[in-house]
Parts: sequence; structure tokens; C-alpha cells
Amino acid sequence: MWAQIINAILGIWLMASPAILGFENIAADNDHVVGPIIASFAVISWWEATRVVRLYNIPLGAWLLLAPWVLGYDSTTPVLNDMLVGAVVIGLSFVKGKVTETYGGGWSAIWKSDSLHAQEARKQPRV
Repeated sequence: MWAQIINAILGIWLMASPAILGFENIAADNDHVVGPIIASFAVISWWEATRVVRLYNIPLGAWLLLAPWVLGYDSTTPVLNDMLVGAVVIGLSFVKGKVTETYGGGWSAIWKSDSLHAQEARKQPRV
């Protein structure tokens, strides 16, 4: 979970960085759009059942790496900011965290002969 907390902070940083670092125009607009999305996905992925949402930040981090050239940033500061944040977001999005519970097994449970549901059913007393 620590990695997703840092990703949430980085998303908030993206929203604040244009004012703090003093850049504007298309780079600031990009950071104001991408920042809250990264923070939202990071916060959603704090819980074990929704941990997979952390992977949604990977394309956003990749976009931050490409955005300076696609959008044509006019200064070095936003280029460095977006590339550094994008690289860290991608790296931290691969940190899964400790798994303490399992929830149903997903679609693969249909084909397993000893699924979590079958195990739980055996534990229940017959009436």
C-alpha cells in the first residue's frame, strides 16, 4: 500500500506543480488532467479487493513520459517534472503489496476443481 500512497501524493503533486514550479499553457493543463486521475486510481487501489486498479496508472505514467514531445512543451521544467513523475508512477504501479485475503477467485474459479467456493461449501455444516 505504501507504493500507492506515494502514487496518490505524486498525483496531487502534478496538480500543484504548475503553480509551484511556475509553468503554464499546455503542460499545466496536462498535469491538471492527469494528476487527479493518477491520485484517484492510487487511492482506489489501497484496498485489497480493488488492488488491480493500480495497473491503470501505467498508461498514464507512459503518457507523462511521451507528453512533452507529443504536446510540444516549451520549457525544460515541465519536461523534467512530467518525465520524473511518469517514471516513478510506472515503477510504483508494479508494486503489488501484501495479499492477506482472497476474494472468490475470479473467472478462473469456474474451471478449477477445488475453487475457493467449493472449499468454503465443505466447511459449512449441513442442515
